[in-house]
Formats: sequence, C-alpha cells, structure tokens
Amino acid sequence: MGDDAEVLRQITRGDLNKGLRGVPVGTCRTSRVDPEHGVSYVGYDIAELASLDPEAVVHLLLHRRLPTDAELDSFRASLRAVPPLDPQVLGLLAALPRQGHPMEWLSVGLVSIGMTSKSGDYEVDALNVIAWAPELVAAIYRIRSGWGEPIPRDPSLGLIENFVHMLGVPGGDHAKLSQLLRTFYVLHLDHGGGNLSTFVGKAIASAHTDLFSSLAGAMAGLYGPLHGRANQDCLDFVRRIGTSDPAEVERFVRQELAQGGKIFGFGHAVLRNEDPRATIEYALGERICPDDPLFATARTLREVAVRVLSEHPKISNPYPNVDAVSGSLLNATGLTDANYYTLLFGLARITGIAAQIVDERVRFRGGRGVPIYRPKYVAEDQPAQRIGSTFRS
Repeated sequence: MGDDAEVLRQITRGDLNKGLRGVPVGTCRTSRVDPEHGVSYVGYDIAELASLDPEAVVHLLLHRRLPTDAELDSFRASLRAVPPLDPQVLGLLAALPRQGHPMEWLSVGLVSIGMTSKSGDYEVDALNVIAWAPELVAAIYRIRSGWGEPIPRDPSLGLIENFVHMLGVPGGDHAKLSQLLRTFYVLHLDHGGGNLSTFVGKAIASAHTDLFSSLAGAMAGLYGPLHGRANQDCLDFVRRIGTSDPAEVERFVRQELAQGGKIFGFGHAVLRNEDPRATIEYALGERICPDDPLFATARTLREVAVRVLSEHPKISNPYPNVDAVSGSLLNATGLTDANYYTLLFGLARITGIAAQIVDERVRFRGGRGVPIYRPKYVAEDQPAQRIGSTFRS
C-alpha cells in the first residue's frame, strides 16, 4: 500500500498541467499495477492467471472471483447466448475507407453496435460487448485486409479459439495463434484504473453515455502512439535492427541513443522491474517460435538494451515492457501487419474497461455510481487587452 499512501497528499501547483499524473481520483477493484511486482487482477498476480482459460479471467474481472467449473460453464453459455452482430454493423464496416487505421474502424464499429443493439443496461451491455468484440475485430481484419467475407462464429469453440476461427488468417498457424492469443488476451485485459484509455472510457460513461460510445472513446485514446499503438512501433523497431548478433544489436542501440532516438518496448511509467507480462511472453516465444528470426532479435535486444540503458543514471526502468516482444510473436504466428496490433490490444482491453465502467455506473457509492467527472482547472491571470472597442482576455 506504500505507493497508494504516497499519492494521497495535498495537490500543489506543481501538480498542474501534468496530465493528472499521480493525482488520485477514485478507486479500482479490478486490477492494480505495483512498481515492483507488476499488474494483478483482483489480487492475483498476472503470472497466476496467464495460463487460465480467458473466460475464467473475464469472469474474475466482472465478478471479483475465479469461477467454479459449474460457474465457468454457465458463463460460457451466457457468452454463446449473445446473438451475432447486427448485419447493419458489418454493412457499415464494408463501406469504410480502407486507409482508415484499424483502431478508427474499431471505434466506428463500437458506436454502430450501440446504435443497433444497446440495451441501456451497463451490465447487460458489458456481457454483450465481450461476446461481440471478437466478432467485430475479426470482421475488421477480414474486410479491411481483403481476406474475404466475415466468417460466422462457431458456438462450439471457446472465446479466443472462436476468434481465431473467425479471423481465418491465410496461411496462418491456427494452433499456435490460438495459444498465443489466449495468453495475449489475458495479459492485456486490464491495467489499473488511471491509464488513459480506461480513464477516458469511465469519464465519458459518467455522463450516462451508453457503454458502446464510452468504449469507442476509450479506443480512440488507446489508438494514440503514446499509449496502445506503441506495440506496432516495437515490431517496426525490431525489424529495423535486422539481426540477432549481440554486437550488431548493441551498435544499433547505442547509435539510436546517440541520435536521440527511443528504444521501443523498454521502460514503463510505473514499473521498476521487467514487466511480468513481458517475462511471460518471452517464455511463450521460446515454446512456440524459438527459431523465428524476429523473435531471436527481440531475445537479444532483451539482454543488450537493458545493459546499455542501465548505463544512464536518469533512466529509472531499463527493462522490457509488454510491448517489447508481443509484435514479434504475432508476426511469427501469421499476423504480419503491425497496423492491426493495437486492434488486438483493444479486443482485450474492452473487457477490462467495460468491467470498470460497470463498477463506476452501478456499483460504487451504494449503487448511485460515480458522479460526472468535472476536474477543476485553475484560471491563469491574464491581463485584459483592448482591441478596438472590445476587450479580449
């Protein structure tokens, strides 16, 4: 609790215009980010959850407990009972401009689901969007990439296995892709209450905006290159290195730093050790694609970049974060277009944000919900300037 106690302090002028960094505004019951131990969901370290069925971890976020076998079967049945996407949503996707980024398509898709299918009940809509998100993301992939018509869901399959089925990646290794995406999905579900996309989604919903439009706004935040889009930049960075030779990788890293460049995939705003999610992904890579050239580069970079970055006293965290190797793994299993990687991040994060919106709208403050967000801005004194016959301040 030390880090939480530290932020419960008087706000000073020095805290202003810093993006609310470190300023407490509420509580989060779904997840926590500890500087030393990384992310946990409802008290479970992410390493304890990474190999579980994704539906069990979703149940944990929604209901604050891991399900029994009977509860898991019932929860899966509830997801399967959600009807398919309204055909109007798929028709709208087919009309979107192909030059739009997949994350822009995702925001449009979520708003269109709200227009056709929202119930107005945050809890009902949260379950529905968790079931619809894989279908929506798979349809965006297929339509925008020109892979063919959307593939109908297969009710006999699990949440992520069904997603891989609906993707129908041409030439992809579906078994390895399912193995990777089951883990990827769990690792990206939630990340505390104050990251940009989560905060934006909850702030929009505080106006009693429907869940789907709130999530569309959250995905617009996730789309930013300083937030979720970093994962596609990491793969581009690994591709630029082009070798797994330690000496060559070190030469590249030092040259990038000397020219003022970034070492993508390293460092974190909160963590002070290697991101446990990255540790899990590196281990997964050793199992499913140990000989892949890009994974080999990422593996070498893990050792070299930490050593080189540790030489700089102003760098508080030289360690890999979750984005450092995720793109290399996705590429190795057939998803080679980095423009879609944030879309896969969004597929998972929709669940965590939806769970937090449900808390803030129907559970907190004895069921009254959190009031509309209205942070105070301090007015800067500006002398009035006469312009003609009017004043401008």
